[in-house]
Amino acid sequence: MSVRPHRTTRIGLAAACALVAGTAAAGLLAAPASAAADSLSVQYRTSAPGATADQVEPWLKVTNTGSTTVPLSQVKLRYYFKADGPALDYRFACSWAVKGCAHITGTFGTLAQPTATADRYLEIGFTSGAGSLAPGQSTGDMQLRFHRADWQTLTQSDDYSFGPARSTYGDWDRITLRSAGTLLWGTAPAGSEPTTPPTTPPTTPPTTPPGDAKVLFDDFSYTSHADPALSGNGWTVKSGQGGPGVPGATWSPQDVTFPSSGGNTVMNLRLTTDGTAAGTKETELQTTARKFKNGTYAARVRFDDTPTGGPDGDHVVQTFFAFTPLNAPMDPDYSEQDFEYLPNGGWGEPSNIMYETTWETYNPDPWNAVNTHGEQRSSHDGWHDLQFTIDGTSVTYSVDGQVVATHGEPYLPETPQFIDFNHWLIDLVGQTSNIPRSYDQQVDWVYFVKDQVKTPAQVASEVAALRAAGTRFKDTVPGS
Repeated sequence: MSVRPHRTTRIGLAAACALVAGTAAAGLLAAPASAAADSLSVQYRTSAPGATADQVEPWLKVTNTGSTTVPLSQVKLRYYFKADGPALDYRFACSWAVKGCAHITGTFGTLAQPTATADRYLEIGFTSGAGSLAPGQSTGDMQLRFHRADWQTLTQSDDYSFGPARSTYGDWDRITLRSAGTLLWGTAPAGSEPTTPPTTPPTTPPTTPPGDAKVLFDDFSYTSHADPALSGNGWTVKSGQGGPGVPGATWSPQDVTFPSSGGNTVMNLRLTTDGTAAGTKETELQTTARKFKNGTYAARVRFDDTPTGGPDGDHVVQTFFAFTPLNAPMDPDYSEQDFEYLPNGGWGEPSNIMYETTWETYNPDPWNAVNTHGEQRSSHDGWHDLQFTIDGTSVTYSVDGQVVATHGEPYLPETPQFIDFNHWLIDLVGQTSNIPRSYDQQVDWVYFVKDQVKTPAQVASEVAALRAAGTRFKDTVPGS
């Protein structure tokens, strides 16, 4: 869920990566005699050691062990693997690199002589902006990954270059390195280098036949928080106590209601406070299943600048977001993409502001956040179409059809997520009156389509078609 004890902050990912980076001593491999002056070594580790995984994650370092300076633009590394099927496409991504992900390239090729453990390879290259390696210098971390274009689970236990036990960096001869065409490191499968040139993967995402799209749609046609259809359709209403928000406040299922508005039934999330923790009631609705990752997320949401009665000024937060739980401080699998509207400010802001925040990870105590955000300092009172899309390169946020923020690596999610709406109070200092007052956040509908990037116009058209067909609820998104 959204958690933020103070205003969003940004830090370099290097601090987070320091928790997992390491080195290991291993026997050095001799460079070929043909490369007496130029000599480079390759160190490898993996952060995804399972036999199957959502993504292959080869993390690499290249070190100049020779006596001459080597331009990285002439260096090529190859990671060899066995494709899960002859017609499958794969996608490359760089999560983080000391040299900068913008200066690292990844293309896929096919082996001319396939073996039982390799018929494809990922070739890693460098742009001129990566510079050179002087003798004794290293590229530092290159946290790389690739996945099937259809985002299905892949098998890596039969991949030639995969080392499941390599949890720390060490020399690895199952990855090859060439400089200016000369082999300087490693052994290719079957002892021979591939002859087929790399092929750049398609730049457009795979298309899904319209009838096969994996979609979640709900227009919240329920009678109450206790309606059996609500839980039956995969929603959980939060109760009890716990973050985010004011310690001691209560999550109130009874304040999640479904009134009629403009001819439609909408979900209403009410926040009520009397200026005390004991007198504060917050609301949250979340998917029961954690199965949403790449694709298009959208909702029509009504934000509320003023309370229904009583004094104004409370530091409330009204949201639509997706997230993966934090299982430990700086959990590398944590992720979150937020729309958070603060009608009365908070986290140091004096007045209304909309945040679009994308999270890589964080440490709650002491507070340390790895995130980035966009912001609009204006009132968003009223109805708005909110949308964010996630593909292999970026998270893109739109409000009412206009792009307001785009965030790339290292902030993309690594694992499936929940979808969530909540309405909560940051603190008790915005308004100290003891007169009870309530704020309302309403949701007309929510929509998700798996592995497809839709424009806001396409989402509006598909939601209109679903409603015209009398569809109140649909969920064909497979479980994770």
